Amino acid sequence: MILSGEQLETVACNGLLVIGDPHVGSRRPGRRKDAQWPLPVLTKLERCVAVANERGLAVVILGDLFDRPVETDEALKNQLIRVLKGFAHRPIVNVGNHDIQHTTLTDGDTLALLGLCDVVDVVAASAPVVEVAMGGRRIGIGMTPYGQTIPPDVRGSFSGTDLQAWFTHHDIAFDGGYPGAVPPFAVEGCDLLVNGHIHKTQKAVLAGRTRWLNPGNITRQSVDLLDHVPRAWILDGGGELAAEPLPFEPNVFDLTGRIVDAADGSVVAREIESAFVTLLQAESPTELRRSGDGTIVRDEIEAKFAKDDTPDAIRAIVRSLLGEAVERHAKA
Repeated sequence: MILSGEQLETVACNGLLVIGDPHVGSRRPGRRKDAQWPLPVLTKLERCVAVANERGLAVVILGDLFDRPVETDEALKNQLIRVLKGFAHRPIVNVGNHDIQHTTLTDGDTLALLGLCDVVDVVAASAPVVEVAMGGRRIGIGMTPYGQTIPPDVRGSFSGTDLQAWFTHHDIAFDGGYPGAVPPFAVEGCDLLVNGHIHKTQKAVLAGRTRWLNPGNITRQSVDLLDHVPRAWILDGGGELAAEPLPFEPNVFDLTGRIVDAADGSVVAREIESAFVTLLQAESPTELRRSGDGTIVRDEIEAKFAKDDTPDAIRAIVRSLLGEAVERHAKA
């Protein structure tokens, strides 16, 4: 089902399994070196199914179920559907920025298909979603998708609940923040706000009565998540989140260019400047847009490396920077 303000029937369970941003996709992230992709992501989701069913947990996915709005790999979609249909309680999925081509969910997005086929319940509009009965307590659950305004007041969303929780997918300034990030604020009537979107686990922030949490992703896509531990989280009737371990391999990133032998600073600076002058001169803007994987620029730089007999350490640094630029472009 796709929810645009409608509420689901009350769910009775022993708790809520919270799953952070799976980013399921057939395209392997640039620095991951897994032999089979996205097997690690599907394996984590299968573990989530086992945990939820064994413990009688309802399920919330914080957004970015998919890494791209349109997943073209039919086999992967079928695999994912089989996994999701294994949950005893149909997962409730918030809409993340990677799930949509435009500002809101449309029929052109793969996530919409899963909602229409009742594989998951997709929350497409900011609203109260469901009451959950667990351990003799009742918790009201609301959600706000990416790009929609987090409500400053949720009083009246539910009646007779012991606790109100809201799930979001936003740029939130948990740790000092950055331009455009929203500082945590007091949401009237809300006891707990759980955010997706930010990939690392963040320290809780209390604003008024509202406790803001960011559990972090179950999928490590970029090398800045090298030390992040992928976990699911279990929400109990008292509003507390407990970490649930998931299977993962620590050493999954190609660190070429991140760890290199020491080189003379002036040589590094000169070689990098020279290489990136070449990058800026490579082909036309039209060609650069056409080559989304950076092939044209990469060929130009490799040719310059060969011509100048550039040291291996410098090549590693430049290749690393180019790889990160291409990966950021792909996620934009």
